[in-house]
Amino acid sequence: QVQLVESGGGLVQAGGSLRLSCAASGHTFSSYTMGWFRQPPGKEREFVAAISRNGISTDYADSVKGRFTISRDNAKNTVYLQMNSLKPEDTAIYYCAARLGYRPTTSEYDYTNWGQGTQVTVSS
Repeated sequence: QVQLVESGGGLVQAGGSLRLSCAASGHTFSSYTMGWFRQPPGKEREFVAAISRNGISTDYADSVKGRFTISRDNAKNTVYLQMNSLKPEDTAIYYCAARLGYRPTTSEYDYTNWGQGTQVTVSS
C-alpha cells in the first residue's frame, strides 16, 4: 500500500502557474502508475493526467493538453503536476492517485490509493 499527500495548491490569477506535488510513502512507488484527478465545485471528479511507472508514457485530458505537465521522480517518491496558463475553469480540488500496473489509465475506478486533495482556485 502507498499513502499519498498532495501539496502546492492555492489561489492564483488567470494566466498564472502552480506546481502540485504528491509525496508517496513506502518503498514501492516505482511500481505504481500515478494519476491526477480533479473535482470542480458541484461537479463529478474528472481525469486530468497520468504517468507510467517509469515516466515514459503520459496521458492528458483534452482540456489541459498543452498547459499541464505531469512528471515523477521515483528517487523522491513524488509525482508533480505543473499547471500553466491557468483558467478559472481549472478551479477544483486536485487529487493524486496510484494504481499498480504499467499503463496509465483515465478511469478513476482503476486507481486504488488516493490522497486527501488540494484546493486550486483560479480567479478571473
